[in-house]
Amino acid sequence: MWSLQNIKAVFAVVGLVGVLLFAWPSLGLIVHLPYGERFSELYILGPGHMASDYPFNVSAGVDYLVYVGVGNHLGSSTYYEWNVKFLNKTEPLPNGTAATPSPLPRLYGYRVFLGDNETREDVLTFSFLNVTSAENITRVGDLTINGAIYNVDKSCAWDPVYNGTYSRLLVELWLYNASLEPFAYHNRFVDLILNMTIGS
Repeated sequence: MWSLQNIKAVFAVVGLVGVLLFAWPSLGLIVHLPYGERFSELYILGPGHMASDYPFNVSAGVDYLVYVGVGNHLGSSTYYEWNVKFLNKTEPLPNGTAATPSPLPRLYGYRVFLGDNETREDVLTFSFLNVTSAENITRVGDLTINGAIYNVDKSCAWDPVYNGTYSRLLVELWLYNASLEPFAYHNRFVDLILNMTIGS
C-alpha cells in the first residue's frame, strides 16, 4: 500500500513532466540547445553551374567563367570575403595545419554577407593577356578578373612529368573578425589547376 507521501511525490513528478511537455515549444525560444557541427563552405562550379567542365587547358585572350559559392553554417549571420590569387607550380598554397593563407598578394576580393544556413554563388570570369612562351617557359603578363586587369608577371615552367605548363587560380575564404583584424583567413580554399601550353 502506498503512503500519502509516496502518492504526493508521484503526482508532483507527473505534474512536473506534464508542465515541461506543455511548455517545451516555448522553452525552445529561450533555451538554445547546442547545434551540430558549425562550418563554412567554399566551392567552385563550372560554367554550367555543375561540378564539371572546369577550365583546364586555357589560352590567352579567351574568357573563362566559373561560379564561386560560399555557405554559412556557423549559427549566426556572417560577413565573408573571398580572395583570388594566381600561383605558379612552385609558389605556396595556404597551410591547412597552421591555418595561414598563401603569402602571395591578393589580386581580387569579393565580400558577401550571409545569414545562418544561407548560401550564395557569384560569377568569377577570368582571362589571360600578354602571354609569351620561350624555352619551355610561359610568361603571363596580365590576368583579367571580372573585368579588372591585374599585372601578375608570372613565369610557369614546362612540367616534363605531366606534359604541360601549370598554374593555379586560388580562391581563399576570409571571415570578418573585428577583434583581430577586419578580415582573417578562415582556413578554407579551393583552386583551379590550369594548363597554358600555348602562348599568344
